[in-house]
Amino acid sequence: MESSQVVDLFRAFAAAELRVWLAGGWAVDAIVGRQTRAHGDMDVAVDTQDLPGLLELLGDRSFVVTIDWAPSRLELTAPDGQAVDVHPVAFAEDGSGEQAGLGGDSFHYASDGFATGTIDGSVIPCLSVAQQLRFREGYELRSADIHDLELLRKRR
Repeated sequence: MESSQVVDLFRAFAAAELRVWLAGGWAVDAIVGRQTRAHGDMDVAVDTQDLPGLLELLGDRSFVVTIDWAPSRLELTAPDGQAVDVHPVAFAEDGSGEQAGLGGDSFHYASDGFATGTIDGSVIPCLSVAQQLRFREGYELRSADIHDLELLRKRR
């Protein structure tokens, strides 16, 4: 996925007043302020209350659900190959959130888990350094994860 596509989608999310944050590798690049590696997709966290609006917006742009692991995650793909990996988050009054996991577990988003970064000079809501570090624990790291961790640790 190209940086211009990320910026375009986030402009559309903002115009539709959807609460969406960049996650995954693109969120690392947003924190760093520049693209540091190639990305096959774009991961986003979305307020569960805004999930229907997000799915409608992406559907209007010819994205279709290609993986449905609701309520944990959905992957949508466009005819041109763009892919958006959607992680619905249910928010509590204190600003923290929970994402359902597979098999009954869940992923916690701390109230300090949300920040902003920049992609191509555009300010983009994204997961904070602290949240991204928390999400990169407890599994076998791929080379992309090792790359991302090195960048995130420099931003602590």
